[in-house]
Amino acid sequence: MKLYLASLGAGLLVGIVYSLINVRSPAPPVVALVGLLGILIGEQIVPVARHLIAGDSLRTAIGLADCSDHVLGQLPGRQSAAVEPPQDTPLRDTPPQTPPGT
Repeated sequence: MKLYLASLGAGLLVGIVYSLINVRSPAPPVVALVGLLGILIGEQIVPVARHLIAGDSLRTAIGLADCSDHVLGQLPGRQSAAVEPPQDTPLRDTPPQTPPGT
């Protein structure tokens, strides 16, 4: 949530500066937002295409490229996808070490 508030604050600050120096924003807000969406989607075309060329399905390619996390960001209320294992669980299955000669 802090990221959204910081972004809003930066936008407000830029808007105030624009107003003080009598400058209009370079594009209407909807046009600017559509352009930003195009940039975000365009950044994902190459990773998704690589997975498609490797033989993955479109759904799998989008999942492997982490498109939704990149385009939408970490949405408020969503937990991180990386869940750490409990401390008493070993990270990998390894046989117990036995001393040599036994």
